[in-house]
Amino acid sequence: MPSGTSEGSILRVDGLSVRFGGLSALHEVSISVPAHTVAGVIGPNGAGKTTLFNVVCGFVRAEAGSVHLRDQRLDRVRPHQLAALGIARTIQGVRLFPRLTALENVMVGADHRHRPGFLSALLGLPRSDRTERAARHDALEALEALDVADAAQRTAADLSYGVQKRVALARALVSRPSLLLLDEPAGGLGADDVAQLGELIRGLRDRMAVVLVEHRMDLVMSACDRVAVLDAGRVIADGTPAEVQADPAVLEAYLGAEVADAAG
Repeated sequence: MPSGTSEGSILRVDGLSVRFGGLSALHEVSISVPAHTVAGVIGPNGAGKTTLFNVVCGFVRAEAGSVHLRDQRLDRVRPHQLAALGIARTIQGVRLFPRLTALENVMVGADHRHRPGFLSALLGLPRSDRTERAARHDALEALEALDVADAAQRTAADLSYGVQKRVALARALVSRPSLLLLDEPAGGLGADDVAQLGELIRGLRDRMAVVLVEHRMDLVMSACDRVAVLDAGRVIADGTPAEVQADPAVLEAYLGAEVADAAG
């Protein structure tokens, strides 16, 4: 995720600054994410990671700087427009509909690709039936890709947390994004699940770019091609995982042995 490099980038953030009252959440942040790359964004609580995601997704307006998806500016994007633009985001936790089945939860993610006309859906006309079958097929395919197809007909509330995480990821993937934003996907997972998640994320690179905000350094260092480090709203390091692990500013600032231990 080399700062200041835009050639071949799917996501480019230039000079982004955000203030909340007297607090500077982001200060002149510039990040570029090449296509088919897994890019990590790390930093302590309050570093600005989630604010960065929220600006990209249109939940927060920046007071300076710009965001581009390829050549398209996203400064005025609305959250409901993200899927049509090819952006999918998971959020901290899972936020599934607990009374819907896993399959139905994933079908929600396919809505923009298979949405029938309102009247057709209301009257149950053939076009509505066809689009529902297509959405069901794509949702089941996404669950199968994440090895949780056996949970398709179980309600989300009855699933283990690890399976719920996979269902939430399937819901994001079923929209077939070109850019996937993952907000702490390893939260609450055990070591085995984190290792499997890392393999899954690395396997997505052929189809999309992934930006990963995460506290679990074992996942970041194993899954990411590039890592940007935020501290107090500023980028203090940007490079390969090995470069970030060896960066004195990163080690001194706040990560210390945690980054070094992740190398092992």
